[in-house]
Amino acid sequence: MTVTQEIDRNDAPSWLVCGGCGKMMYGRRFARAGRVCPECGHHAPLTATERLEALLDEGSIRPLELVVSGSDPLEFSDTRPYAERLVDARSRTGLTEAVVCARGKIDGNPVVVAAMDFRFLGGSLGSAVGEAITGACEIALAERTPLLLVTASGGARMQEGVLSLMQMAKTSQALGQLDEAGILTVSLITDPTFGGVAASFATSTDLIIAEPGARLGFAGPRVIEQTIKQTLPDGFQTAEFLLEHGIVDMIRPRAALRAALGRVLAIATRRPERRPDTPSVPDALITDPERLPERSAWECVRAARKLDRPTTLDYAALLLEDFHELHGDRMSEDCPALVAGLGRFEGQPIALIGTQKGHTADELARRNYGMPSPAGYRKAARIMRLAAKLGLPVVTLIDTAGAYPGIEAERRGQSVAIAENLKLMAGLPVPVIAVVTGEGGSGGALALAFADQVLMCANAVYSVISAEGCAAILWKDPAAAPKAAEALRVDARSLLRQGVVDGVIPEPEGGAGADDVRIAAAMRAALAETLAQLVPLDQMNLVTRRRARFRAFGADGSVLLDDLSQKPSTDNSEKAR
Repeated sequence: MTVTQEIDRNDAPSWLVCGGCGKMMYGRRFARAGRVCPECGHHAPLTATERLEALLDEGSIRPLELVVSGSDPLEFSDTRPYAERLVDARSRTGLTEAVVCARGKIDGNPVVVAAMDFRFLGGSLGSAVGEAITGACEIALAERTPLLLVTASGGARMQEGVLSLMQMAKTSQALGQLDEAGILTVSLITDPTFGGVAASFATSTDLIIAEPGARLGFAGPRVIEQTIKQTLPDGFQTAEFLLEHGIVDMIRPRAALRAALGRVLAIATRRPERRPDTPSVPDALITDPERLPERSAWECVRAARKLDRPTTLDYAALLLEDFHELHGDRMSEDCPALVAGLGRFEGQPIALIGTQKGHTADELARRNYGMPSPAGYRKAARIMRLAAKLGLPVVTLIDTAGAYPGIEAERRGQSVAIAENLKLMAGLPVPVIAVVTGEGGSGGALALAFADQVLMCANAVYSVISAEGCAAILWKDPAAAPKAAEALRVDARSLLRQGVVDGVIPEPEGGAGADDVRIAAAMRAALAETLAQLVPLDQMNLVTRRRARFRAFGADGSVLLDDLSQKPSTDNSEKAR
């Protein structure tokens, strides 16, 4: 018997064979480890009841009873009548259906949970399961409580025909209502999750968390291989494969799930935690350009590119608590040049989004030199929409030479991804603060900088094009880059004078990389001051002021005259008079 086979939990054998590595292990040790192989980490199935007990705080579980009637709408029969299969499944599992729902708490945070059980007809999605999932959504909506869906399914239940297909639409609609109400939804993907469940509520949530090795997909491997004769790569449809391809936000081992869910739920409550006042940092944000020294623009360009400057992940570690990085554009890939996630800044839940370079040649190459692909900008947009849904301020950190200009980026719509971000940020109904921490390169930087307040570090630069690019085009000589940098006025003092940025964060002597702690303290003070001004504003004021800020650029240099707007009306009623 292997650990992946169904066993009676009350009469488990003393020794088992792991379904992952094939090694023998002691049954009680296996049970104490949450049914995870201590040798290879293989995660064996749990029942729905075991899931609730493992995830919810002790004593907090309040089961929601599911009453089923008329569960054989087609009077279906294959090798056995469907009615008999249901009776057998209920007898073997002790469950009414393939899902168990409950209210409860995770680390003290209220949650409504619907946990599927693969033992019951393969966790298939029938009318009763769809009704239970929808009912759980409606309870979460009525009580304004986050929803957690734990999935384990082979897909839609064939014995109920097209009525099982309708459950995909019904459950998706219910999740859409939670989106409209601003209520967090989370999927925990367990092995396996396929078919109609994967193509509806399992992947319609705000966050998708998976156990290691869990498989998720629309068509199962056997279906793919038998219908279109494709040979599948190793690891296909596993959580690890899906993380790389932008579908899953994070993978957490079973032992770490409860803590991870608790922190995410705490952030989603939007309740600020009380923290001591931020230590005062003199002149943490300079708003008068005359207080900044005159510096060579080319000197600033070189300083902005130094590899020792803190990255977004460095700032996340220095500034935030409980930061959870989220992954993927939910379409094709996870862009390593852009990181995004949720955390707490001074007790305030926020969304952090930023470009990511690196400190070594290897890291720079792995992070694509901090130049996001379309997937990166779409990931940023997804997290911004989540922040808007949950009412969380957005902070963006920008250090990029620009958006990645490669062939694949163009094929996947780099221009469209940037344009969509600009439109989205223009109307985002939450405070947005952008900080240029190093290079602010062209539209690739602006796609994260359509903000209520745009700040920059003293040695950072922000420009329509790199100095070298400008020199090559206009001077016909890349060596004229210093001259181009001066002409473009890319330095903080010039940009503050133009009103492109609203404040400058001073850097320690030797630059930001010379003292990470000091620059982080200055940034902390600057962000705290700026958030204190923005958070009290209502959505209408935020959006109106943000749009007015960007509408003003260049408005004093030209005007578009509309002669028609000055002419008297010539409609039929005028003519009749």
